[in-house]
Amino acid sequence: MAEKKYRIDRERGRLILGKLEMPFPRSRNGRVAVGSGLVAGGILGFLPILGFWMIPLGLLILSQELPSVRRRRRKAAIWWRKRYPQVNRAGR
Repeated sequence: MAEKKYRIDRERGRLILGKLEMPFPRSRNGRVAVGSGLVAGGILGFLPILGFWMIPLGLLILSQELPSVRRRRRKAAIWWRKRYPQVNRAGR
């Protein structure tokens, strides 16, 4: 089975986004704090340095820890696959 391109490697403490790897807190509280901080900073995305890119990244991190966010992420992934089936076939 092919390895996922976008995932959290808890063993090494890394967030993997395609070819980019970022350090990631190993503690649950640290991950929730980082995810919440990214979402909060993304809301202020109209300011310099901060950006709207922080919201999806924060939600991705939070979806690993919070069941309510995880459910919404899975529903969004299912919706995306149904809505754009041609995109899913191109990536394989």
